[in-house]
Amino acid sequence: MNTPHVVVVMGVAGTGKTTIGPLLAARLGVPYAEGDDFHPQANIAKMSAGTPLTDGDRRPWLDAIGEWAHGRAGLGGVVSCSALKRSYRDRLRAAAPGVVFVHLTGDRALIEDRMSHREGHFMPTALLDSQFATLQPLESDEAGVGVDVLGGPEEITERAANALEDLPEPVQ
Repeated sequence: MNTPHVVVVMGVAGTGKTTIGPLLAARLGVPYAEGDDFHPQANIAKMSAGTPLTDGDRRPWLDAIGEWAHGRAGLGGVVSCSALKRSYRDRLRAAAPGVVFVHLTGDRALIEDRMSHREGHFMPTALLDSQFATLQPLESDEAGVGVDVLGGPEEITERAANALEDLPEPVQ
């Protein structure tokens, strides 16, 4: 890639966004931003209590991620963000038109198993069903790629990097 993409690593909780994101950023030679760090404290408290976020709760979070992505246009970067709905991705694209998505996909049982072994994360396994119910996969008119999470982190990162190479240059 001549001009680095700004990549949003998306998917339901437990797909490995926080693991794959930094690995992909290192592979691409660009900075990584953890999407959870953009959440207001009220959102974290809600999720920690097992309460799914509303679209209204997500707006300031998406706007903060979009602002970061906009600032990385032409420079490249990787940020994790569930981006489960098309409207969320549209909001991110409105702020950063050249953003592309790496949608981490996988079998629900595998993802639940991985979530049950995580330590120190505020997202309980109980919210996984709401995540899958909310998920709207990438559509054909959205810049991005789907990457299965079967396998180890290095293998998944390799598949993501290879898939990104096939995308057109980012829009500035």
